[in-house]
Amino acid sequence: MASNAPSPAADNAESRPHRRLRIAFLGWAQLSLQERQGTGYNLYASELAAGLAQHGHELFYLRSRLDYSIGRPLHVQHCEVWRGVCCDHLFNSPNLSPAASNFRNMRAEADSPAQTAAVLAWLDRVRAELVHVHSLEGFSLDLVGAIRASGRAVVVTPHNYWYLCPQVDLLHRESALCDDFEGGLRCPSCVACREPASARRRRALRQTLERVVGAGFVPAIRTRIAVLRARFRGAATVPAAPDAGPSDLFAGFTPHSDGVFEYGLGLLPGEEPAELGACPIDQNERFLAAKHHTRVENEYGARRRAGVAALNQASAILAPSDFLRRAHAAMGVEERRLRTVPYGAPHFDRLHRRAQGSPFYEMRPWDPHDARRPLRFAFHGTTRNNKGLLWLLRAIPLLDPDVRRRCQFVIRAAGWDWPFRKLASPYPEVQFTGGYDALQLLAAWGEYDVGILCHVWFDNLPLVMLEHLHGGKFVVSSRLGGPADWLDSRVTGLLYAAGHPEQLAQCITRLVRGDVTIASPREIHAAAPLPSFPAHVAQIEEIYLEALDRDGEPLAS
Repeated sequence: MASNAPSPAADNAESRPHRRLRIAFLGWAQLSLQERQGTGYNLYASELAAGLAQHGHELFYLRSRLDYSIGRPLHVQHCEVWRGVCCDHLFNSPNLSPAASNFRNMRAEADSPAQTAAVLAWLDRVRAELVHVHSLEGFSLDLVGAIRASGRAVVVTPHNYWYLCPQVDLLHRESALCDDFEGGLRCPSCVACREPASARRRRALRQTLERVVGAGFVPAIRTRIAVLRARFRGAATVPAAPDAGPSDLFAGFTPHSDGVFEYGLGLLPGEEPAELGACPIDQNERFLAAKHHTRVENEYGARRRAGVAALNQASAILAPSDFLRRAHAAMGVEERRLRTVPYGAPHFDRLHRRAQGSPFYEMRPWDPHDARRPLRFAFHGTTRNNKGLLWLLRAIPLLDPDVRRRCQFVIRAAGWDWPFRKLASPYPEVQFTGGYDALQLLAAWGEYDVGILCHVWFDNLPLVMLEHLHGGKFVVSSRLGGPADWLDSRVTGLLYAAGHPEQLAQCITRLVRGDVTIASPREIHAAAPLPSFPAHVAQIEEIYLEALDRDGEPLAS
């Protein structure tokens, strides 16, 4: 597996650079909300900013997202100081965020002189030496070149494919992998959203009202308006029909049955999860070998070219996975600017120590011949399409009953999960526990043996995969994107073709029957090079200093 992990010496305080830097971060989510807004990208960016501040650097953060007001022009407003980071918000941006809200605004997303001037003025005011871009959603692509022209170094961490795809995930209609966008011709039908001017007006009106009367009153006002509109139009509210259940829940069940319980929880109209796309096992290689990525047929194709041009003006581009690095190179980003720098995070280190401190650290968790409990699988993530939870729930019915009854599936998924709970209801081996946060992961370590990733997009470097590996857990994953760089041996995990539940069921079956040995936490740690958070921060500091010492010249790969 390719890795740019630092040497163990990077963990020593003596190896840290001692030059105090003034660093500006850019993003769309509020740092203090961490994973609660922006999920993994914001958790990583917030912890890195706090870690750099703890090392003595001066950190400033500018967010361009949902902040709008009536009667005021584009401006920057102070928000808070969080863990040593001074956080400001850009109000009344011509570009909306997150990216899906701005999908009808490609020209402004490529070039917004007034917004860029406001950001440059802010950088002058905070006297930033270097800018680290974690997300340009809500900003415009011309900003990277403008910052470089102002004499500052620019480091970019692309956490997804936003520079290449305004949908962010390279998913058409957020359900199937888009491996040929036809020069932009396929893009207009991809994401449904309001026209940007209308969306900005609605946000400004709602947020101004919240500031005047209080945020708690606004939902009640909106509900009252909706009721009045319905009455004016003569509409009637029709309650949804309740789920019908059988008169006898256990009718026909015997101890020798296949263990399926029919609750009668059929999906109601509108509850059906979106049908997700499937890919061949070599989809990574097919995508990287394609030659059609630079065609321009409309403003979406032009915007993609502008994204590549923006990255080609950066001092350094830190791709968290080697696949993401190669994907950007395939799209036209200069190789000399690209580096592979895997994520580090404090909670990774806590999970690592949790595993090492366990009396079971050197024990393999499963032997099918003397097992006295089920083999426990865990899905951690959300119910969003890109995470592919549907495919796990399609794989479970494909398991042989004897295999399935030797399993336990623990699903921690944030979001609306009632339709998924219905799909899983016949199988008592499936447990839903709602969303989770980093604090719960230490306790969750003891509830599962194998992590499952079912993503249907080119996932960059899933934080959840790193959480599993730092915890010394074996992983079963779709072979899409960054996980293929890490799970390339039978020590750390198994890979299957994304969107093929029968292959996922085969992987589960092989583990339950012992055809594949599940490694001990110690064996997984030995096979997966996992840098600590102090080492990661030291590596980022070294990259900053190198970028500044080269006076903005691109870093060599």
